Amino acid sequence: MNKKIAALFSVVIIIAFMGYILIDSLKSGSEPAETPLPGEGMPEDMWQPAKEIKIDDGRLSSVACGSDASVYLGGDSFIICLNPDFTRKWKLLTGSPVTALAVSGDTVYAASEEIITLAGTDGRLLTEWGPYETNSIITSVSCSRKYVGFADAGSKRIFILDKTGAVHSMVGQGEDNFIIPSPYFDMALTDDQTFLAANTGMRRIETWSTEGKLLSYFGEPGSAPGAFCGCCNPAHFTLIPGGLVTAEKGINRIKILSSDGSFNEFVTSRNKFTASLPLDIATLDGKTLFAANPGDSKLYIFIRKNDTK
Repeated sequence: MNKKIAALFSVVIIIAFMGYILIDSLKSGSEPAETPLPGEGMPEDMWQPAKEIKIDDGRLSSVACGSDASVYLGGDSFIICLNPDFTRKWKLLTGSPVTALAVSGDTVYAASEEIITLAGTDGRLLTEWGPYETNSIITSVSCSRKYVGFADAGSKRIFILDKTGAVHSMVGQGEDNFIIPSPYFDMALTDDQTFLAANTGMRRIETWSTEGKLLSYFGEPGSAPGAFCGCCNPAHFTLIPGGLVTAEKGINRIKILSSDGSFNEFVTSRNKFTASLPLDIATLDGKTLFAANPGDSKLYIFIRKNDTK
């Protein structure tokens, strides 16, 4: 009899516990969301596209700026150089699709999944570096005065190279590794022996030394203006004076953050861009922003709404 009573008592406890969970979940579902939905209650876009350039050579994937205000585009097995007035200067065919671009001095660095192609800013093919790893998926390349760096979403590591292409260091092998759920993994070198990296699985941007020490980070998941929504964000970013510009997928938006990660303004958040296809971004001076859209193979040139350029 005592066993029957004990068993009955256990069933009552289980039912009561399940009822508590159900009621609690219903209450939580009735509460308003912590952050507004995209476009609702959000700050307005402070930039606008001043020009759109359609690229008919294949799917557009990447953009970079040269110090002479030339614009470089990468895509399905091509590199294109545009003059400052956006007329075409030259086109160079590559052996495989370009995934990322960087320009330093008179050299263009074009990444594909496994190698980095070096070209002159006059359109000459110079050499190739790599492959560095088997099953590489190189998604970003960046330059400083001393180093060239690239992010490999396949190995989930960042490689720091000297200017001959030799490996100086590999970052992401220790306890502070990168969580990269999809092939979006951006990085940017600075001239003070550090680099920034998008740890997309953590939805944050991290600052590292080129020797592999994690120094700081900022970012959090969410759809709030300063947060990074969904999975694998920020997909792309570029540095500007006093901060950086980030591009997200899921909620396809481009925004400007200060150097500590606080939100400044939206470049574009109310647009018709394909949600799952983030735009690669580049800028020379922080006043004109170039965005390569793989969805429609167009280069968008953004300027501030109050800019009369």
